[in-house]
Amino acid sequence: MTQHPQSMTYPVAELERRFAAFAVDRLLAWSLIAAVGVATALFVSDDLWTVVGAVAGATVLIWLVLAVVQGVSGTSPGKAVSGLRVVHHGTGTPIGVGPALLRSLVLGVAGLPTFGIGVATLAWTAVEDRGRQRRGWHDHLAHTVVVDVRPVVEVADTAADDAPRHIVNLTAMRLVPAPPVEQVRTPERSEHSMRRQPLPADLARPAPAPAPAPAPVHQPAQPQPVPAQQWSSPPAQPPAPPAPPSQPPSQPPSHRLPAQPVRPHPAPGTPMAPPRWRVHFDNGESFVIAGLALVGRRPEARAGEQVAHLIPLASADMSVSKTHAQFGPAPDGTIVVMDRGSTNGTVLVRQGVARQLAPGKPAALVDGDKVVYGDREMVVSREG
Repeated sequence: MTQHPQSMTYPVAELERRFAAFAVDRLLAWSLIAAVGVATALFVSDDLWTVVGAVAGATVLIWLVLAVVQGVSGTSPGKAVSGLRVVHHGTGTPIGVGPALLRSLVLGVAGLPTFGIGVATLAWTAVEDRGRQRRGWHDHLAHTVVVDVRPVVEVADTAADDAPRHIVNLTAMRLVPAPPVEQVRTPERSEHSMRRQPLPADLARPAPAPAPAPAPVHQPAQPQPVPAQQWSSPPAQPPAPPAPPSQPPSQPPSHRLPAQPVRPHPAPGTPMAPPRWRVHFDNGESFVIAGLALVGRRPEARAGEQVAHLIPLASADMSVSKTHAQFGPAPDGTIVVMDRGSTNGTVLVRQGVARQLAPGKPAALVDGDKVVYGDREMVVSREG
């Protein structure tokens, strides 16, 4: 069966928003039922069975009305407030009255006064959904899925005022669009450093051998009379013979090695290209780190914090916090990661050895390190 285009538009709803919608619907229904009971006792009859019958009738009527509205439009008062909608799992269309009655019946039985055991059981089946779509037992019976239909225009407007951001589609869920970050480029050389670099034609020619310095010409010393008392000492050394004339520069000595081509050396002060670091997430998404990155279910930057990447991660067991951790380049070019006080913590795995990171304390990463955020993970690699 082909999927309806609308089913591909919205992400799967989070469990906390579904619980909030369920609580709003239950409070509204219980308030109406209590109002019917009080009105019956005050204005109709104070007989116990009359009041019980009125309460039972109001309960069935409210249940039918909510089920019909949900089957036709996919919404309810609580889901309308939370921005959620119940649709068919295969087509993304409204589920109809029949499946809506079945689904509401299971929720009604689970919501009986059992100290929350029934509701907790349904929530556990949604958490353990093998398809990672948070579908509980009642969703599987009615072939439904709850999606988040809130618009993303407001988030996009606020992100447009910040610095350029590079947002990576990691979860096929709601992401904040932003302009791409410029690629890392090698800094341009200055005019002075370009003059000091040899040209390619000069590198191909051997460098001429430096001309030897001419030997000094020694003049013969004039004989001087020596006193008699100095004859007992050794005679002075004769003057050194004059050095042979040096060969012209055009004819180098035969024992000199041929000149080697001059190798280019970077000019002093020329900046080196910074290393490029890339992260690979467990769903196959990958990108080059261009600045500070925040990871979580719905990561948000603090006031005045310059963030280059906002990375939403879907968590099947809710083990990823809202703003779980951060990573980014340090001034010396290394990549550091830091846990931001998450509930389940951040784990660094290096060569098979796992280490729990202390909240608020950054840890440097090396090529091949794995970082685990709850039930999600990423691998860091260095390029260049």
